[in-house]
Amino acid sequence: MAALAYSEPKPKIIAGAKGDWELVIGLEVHAQVASKAKLFSGASTKFGAEPNSNVSFVDAAMPGMLPVINEFCVEQAVRTGLGLKADINLYSAFDRKNYFYPDLPQGYQISQLYHPIVGEGEVLVDMEPGIARKVRVERIHLEQDAGKSVHDMDPNMSFVDLNRTGVALMEIVSRPDIRGPEEAAAYVAKIRQILRYLGTCDGNMQNGNLRADVNVSVCKAGDYEKFRETGDFGVLGTRCEIKNMNSMRFIQAAIDVEARRQIAILEDGGSIDQETRLYDPDKNETRTMRSKEEAHDYRYFPCPDLLPLRIEQSWVDAIGETLPELPDGKKARFVTEYGMTEYDAGVLTADITDAAFFEEVAAGRDGKQAANWVINELFGRLNKEDLDISNSPISAAQLGGILDLITKGDISGKIAKDLFEIVWNEGGDPAELVEKRGMKQVTDMGAIEAAVDEIIAANPDQVEKAKLNPKLAGWFVGQVMKATGGKANPKAVNEIIATKLGF
Repeated sequence: MAALAYSEPKPKIIAGAKGDWELVIGLEVHAQVASKAKLFSGASTKFGAEPNSNVSFVDAAMPGMLPVINEFCVEQAVRTGLGLKADINLYSAFDRKNYFYPDLPQGYQISQLYHPIVGEGEVLVDMEPGIARKVRVERIHLEQDAGKSVHDMDPNMSFVDLNRTGVALMEIVSRPDIRGPEEAAAYVAKIRQILRYLGTCDGNMQNGNLRADVNVSVCKAGDYEKFRETGDFGVLGTRCEIKNMNSMRFIQAAIDVEARRQIAILEDGGSIDQETRLYDPDKNETRTMRSKEEAHDYRYFPCPDLLPLRIEQSWVDAIGETLPELPDGKKARFVTEYGMTEYDAGVLTADITDAAFFEEVAAGRDGKQAANWVINELFGRLNKEDLDISNSPISAAQLGGILDLITKGDISGKIAKDLFEIVWNEGGDPAELVEKRGMKQVTDMGAIEAAVDEIIAANPDQVEKAKLNPKLAGWFVGQVMKATGGKANPKAVNEIIATKLGF
């Protein structure tokens, strides 16, 4: 199947008081592995459980408790790497990342610094039809999540919930290839889309199952190209990391406000301190969280409790054979197979459940017509009612039944929309509803001709006007449709009126 043709988007330029600046952005996406058990214990990962109820002795760091790797989590990481066209490392190892927070019982996080399970890959980020950015993925490593500190339950105390402690995370680290806030949000959205297609992460940002750390720096216009030519990171400027972003809208806002903060400092003769910051959406500003630690600050060393991971290429190949059709391939196929626009294909493949619904509707039917009804009528109504495809009142079979009635000529497009409304509110089989409610389109040419003759005879003045200006024939069409309760076949009505008026 032919790939879609793309061109690179232009970089985001911010005009400062003393010159133009470019943004340089890299992201670390933390995706919770879709697994019922944690990375190193059998404790449940179920969201919303009572605080501290999903905690094993390993998670709580009880003396003598040793971690045991969850093979399924490793498989999910490999699956993700293959989905991102990345290198799979047959040898990987775990390290201890040492820091001390109340919600980290061990006093260290088990992660992968030196030997990650997945190497370099890439993501094609769609910006608009025909415009995309190829973002390189540096690595994906497995690590365990920390717990959660709760500060809003008591004015004098903080509480700790260890339910998330030990939950498996995939940290997907990009290269600094992203050039603007919209691209950053689109990149996270594309990563989320691919993970959901693969089934390796549910992508629920509200529950914290997908979140991003955003690294932002600014450089003078043209310096980024110097970096691409030389590999000299020094020309990109000092970066600041904005921590724990879980909203596409906030990611864009945070990048914009942080870039402008850095530009103002630099143009005033100051310098940027490398630090970790938090975004405050209420004030639309970033603020210092802590100075940015380097790897040596965490005193990484190989985890003595876990042997290195050695996996077989045959195992990786077997996982690769089970990969589903991914978004880019599905989008290209929709364009060629159904003859739809790239935009429509993008809408229909944005979510795997939406794509499956459409394909069920389109099976054996006109693809363009199916796409039009799914996007405009169904998605439009779902958005209006704040619903998604999983709780749509109209099934794919019901919508397909409505399209079949249009194709057979039993109902017109207008009647179809009335029928859609009935099925949405009341359910039922579309064909049976048409019969029971007398909604079937009038196709009897004699009956339609009689209606046309009656309208023409009653409106001689309008006839003369229409003969002088054929565009006014539409008035007669409207009158006939009104007289027949909207049931007359519109094509037949137009043909008969044209003949009667001598067009």
